[in-house]
Amino acid sequence: MVKMLIDVDTGVDDSIALLYALNHPEVEIVGITTSCGNVDAVQAAENTVRIIELSKTQKEIPVVVGANQPLHGNWDGPVAWIHGENGVGNVLLQKGKLSYRTDIKAEDFIYEMVQKYPYELTIVTLGRLTNIAAAVEKYPEISKMVKNLVMMGGTVNAPGNVSPVAEANIAGDPEACDQVFLTGIDITVVGLDVTLKTRLTKKHVEQMETYCSERCRPAVEYMKQALKYYMNGSRVQNYTPDNCPLHDPLAMVAAVVPSIVKVQKRKARVECSGTYCRGMIVTDLREKPIEAEYINFALEVDAERAINELMSVFWRE
Repeated sequence: MVKMLIDVDTGVDDSIALLYALNHPEVEIVGITTSCGNVDAVQAAENTVRIIELSKTQKEIPVVVGANQPLHGNWDGPVAWIHGENGVGNVLLQKGKLSYRTDIKAEDFIYEMVQKYPYELTIVTLGRLTNIAAAVEKYPEISKMVKNLVMMGGTVNAPGNVSPVAEANIAGDPEACDQVFLTGIDITVVGLDVTLKTRLTKKHVEQMETYCSERCRPAVEYMKQALKYYMNGSRVQNYTPDNCPLHDPLAMVAAVVPSIVKVQKRKARVECSGTYCRGMIVTDLREKPIEAEYINFALEVDAERAINELMSVFWRE
């Protein structure tokens, strides 16, 4: 059983990652925090509680609104061209009984969960690392109490998606990522090196629609609609029709089934200044590397296995 704390900026790919985790029999989600990114932190929380309702899993998971600005600078607004105005491909999700929390700061909630489940928690981050950085800055002792952290973000060899060298989650708050990299937490980075190789196609969506269980049908219908919008945005960005890279879902799958990716350990820091390189992950392969911690970077992926693993939780029961 993977006991999981998830941090999201719930857009289309976050929502698919959440639906996978919610439906996985070996995942226990103890809480979810949100931050700005694809949408603002409040919209991310609203999307998250509606996705939990949509999953029909009857799970009551605390959802806490987190940072609505990066550690330095300002949030640059929603990414409507790929995630829609509401973050979920402009699909109107039904509002249920669940609500999100604003009575506690995300960093305090993270601290409470780590204290409650010491050495057990896998933290999965699908957006910027602002909330995690705030938590380890306020409560540095939790760095030694987290089992591991799996994050979607960054790139080592692949081109960036917001600059030639930077990926959106890291570029959105490079100071936060650099701070988390220095904690000594066992971190696995699932970035563009592997997510761009793992593509969901219209055929995969049709397979899910054909073989999904009755309980999962509303979730699969939602994914079909949201992915239509998301694939169109992906076509504009990557010039590839009728498919999309699995950014957040691959990170979530790798958190549950680590062998799906192959990693290399490298000492790494994040460039926090510079006209062209802000948000770039800098790995050092020299004999005497920079002062830094070793980070696990996913550089290879079994893409077919990852997609099958993702789809399998929606199959007929």
